[in-house]
Amino acid sequence: MSYTNKEIKQGIKLHFIETNKFKTNLMAVFITLPLNRKTVTFNSLLPAVLKRGTATIKTQEEISEKLENMYGASFDCGIEKIGDNHVLKFYLEALNDKFIPKNINKDLFKESIELLLETILNPLTEKSGFKKEYVEAEKNNIKLLVESKIDNKDQYSFNRCIEEMYKDKPYGLYKYGYVEDLSKIDEINLYKYYLEVINTGKIDIFVSGELEEKNVEKIITNNQNIRKLKEREFKNLQSNTLQENKEENVVQEKMDISQGKLVLGLDVLEGDCNKKFAVSLYNVILGESATSKLFQNVREKASLAYTARSNYIKQKNNIYIRCGIEIDNYEKALKIIREQLDEMKQGKFTEEDLENGKKYIISGIQSIQDEQDSEIIYYIGQELSEKQISFEEYIEKINKVTMEDVKDVANKININTIYFLRN
Repeated sequence: MSYTNKEIKQGIKLHFIETNKFKTNLMAVFITLPLNRKTVTFNSLLPAVLKRGTATIKTQEEISEKLENMYGASFDCGIEKIGDNHVLKFYLEALNDKFIPKNINKDLFKESIELLLETILNPLTEKSGFKKEYVEAEKNNIKLLVESKIDNKDQYSFNRCIEEMYKDKPYGLYKYGYVEDLSKIDEINLYKYYLEVINTGKIDIFVSGELEEKNVEKIITNNQNIRKLKEREFKNLQSNTLQENKEENVVQEKMDISQGKLVLGLDVLEGDCNKKFAVSLYNVILGESATSKLFQNVREKASLAYTARSNYIKQKNNIYIRCGIEIDNYEKALKIIREQLDEMKQGKFTEEDLENGKKYIISGIQSIQDEQDSEIIYYIGQELSEKQISFEEYIEKINKVTMEDVKDVANKININTIYFLRN
């Protein structure tokens, strides 16, 4: 596997992952925009409307038929929140041409990339806007999606903790937007906003598969929809500003539930990017793996939690501890969690813990290369962090982390917010 990238126009970059591990080619386009309250719902709606039809393939039925004729190619789209950026994502996966019957005269890669780019850059319009029927239908789908966020109490609690930590800040926004915004959006102003997005957003085009790089570049740079695009300047939002609450923010919310959801948002007060490898190991030892301190002490020994885990959000320098507990066990669970944080600061973990943590992370890094979409997600994360590091370099940096490194970052981690969903 090899990875290269090249700016084909200012603000528009082609990323090429050459690999012979898969029978398919995976193509993806990411459009990165700043997260803000005025446009978050517009951004959520756009991919859903664009997938409904293009200027030449006007319905989902026609698109589905075309994909079927492309040996069962598949298309998907969505939206992600990466740091203070909102990322529109579009994927198309198709069979590599070498696996097509030799008597079929077909350039499936070219056909695939053209369909993907047409979906994004040449949408179906009526008069001076999108097709009204499509916009209204997708507005209703987004409404149902946003309203259903409360159904998954674990994810809901996690999102609420983030909202409280980043109140009135971009990262606190819900990635799918807000129901109250939908009535303000119509086919005209959504299309007007779309034109702004296409002309100003950072565009990253990824191609993964057993292909020739020069041929890939030629097909994409000669694509008529790409040729129409203007150069653009995009200010990448690193959003790594360290924040620290002098006092812990405690938020309790009541709902008709049988199991409490406890989420602790931690600030990592370490600005050195090289220390993030030590923070990753800290997080694994603390709560990400089945051998972690949280899992062993909160769940297994004390039997206070159905689930107890942590995850590290590198782009925001935060760790989140998440537990599903009996509501009456709130104080006990919180006490044991605090004890685990204190023990990490005191260096009360072993070389075996460190080595197991390294094996866990390295296994995860190696498994990324087993899935085309995982590789692409890894590299778009690299692109937005502006820190290019290969898998081999990543593993090397993990292996260099010492017990003292982990203890050092442990003493730069504080509780910012405690969120508890209870009855």
